[in-house]
Amino acid sequence: MNLKQLEAFAGVAETKSFSLTAKQLFLTQPTVSAHIASLEKELNTCLFIRSTKGVALSDDGKELYAYAEQMLELEKKIRERFGKNGRFAGGVLRIAASTIPSQYLLPDIMVRFREAFPGEKLKVFETDSAGVAEMIASHRADVGFAGTRIEKGGCTYLPIYQDELVVITPVSEKYKDKGIDDAAGWLREEPVILREEGSGTRQEAQKLLLQMGIDMAELNVAAIMENQETIKRSVENGMGISILSDLAVRDAVQAGKLFSFPLGRTGGKRDIYLVSDEGYPSLPGADKFIRTVKEIYHTDTERITLRSEDKDCCRMNDQSF
Repeated sequence: MNLKQLEAFAGVAETKSFSLTAKQLFLTQPTVSAHIASLEKELNTCLFIRSTKGVALSDDGKELYAYAEQMLELEKKIRERFGKNGRFAGGVLRIAASTIPSQYLLPDIMVRFREAFPGEKLKVFETDSAGVAEMIASHRADVGFAGTRIEKGGCTYLPIYQDELVVITPVSEKYKDKGIDDAAGWLREEPVILREEGSGTRQEAQKLLLQMGIDMAELNVAAIMENQETIKRSVENGMGISILSDLAVRDAVQAGKLFSFPLGRTGGKRDIYLVSDEGYPSLPGADKFIRTVKEIYHTDTERITLRSEDKDCCRMNDQSF
């Protein structure tokens, strides 16, 4: 078995096409077929199920793909680390970030990082907090930012910023005096727009609501939306209320487009985390990026590592919508 064979195997697994994989790898189709056949013979198994519709991974193929992806990723990191002049030769630092840190924290961080290291290249993937954990655990991203801790692989979480979740409502007489009362007294009565299940905002809101004695199942859910701008517009137009980050709604509140109220008597405080896998080899660029983040937020607080055996840590509520 060699990396060329694994590269051909992974290519076919992803494209579901021998001919397309051959073009991508600048090989002939018979060469790709020979690589796959050699692997199947050596491992004594069938890796692909072939049909008139194309090819699909067998159960053994799916298992091998998980290993092959990690091995090819390691090969890439080795080439990038020990490339031309021992520098970051042609590599790209991959950053996964959930909505709030991606839109409100990451831009300033990247400016500072580029000022200090102008030769580094960055690629940003915006997803939700669950997506960030998945990308870090599967090593499809080098560094991540998330609004909650998700139990996934060897993800290590470093709190860098304290955010606040607030209740937002339309600007109307009905809600004008709501700030006088504890939100626990009136949230159940209102139609609520929630973020999607993988959202850190939603997961943290769920925890804070439980502290207030409110099960999310008790809410009158009007809609579930991924885009926070759509949520803000919907609230502004009177569709209902929502719970979002103060960072996301501050401008609209100051402009008089929305009302904002504390989530509970103690406020809706939650941490924003820098996410990495400290047990996996990192690129020099990732190390420099993490140092930059720590310098900006003056933090080197205790890390929280979530591995698959940590069953009592940060488990998502099974009754979440």
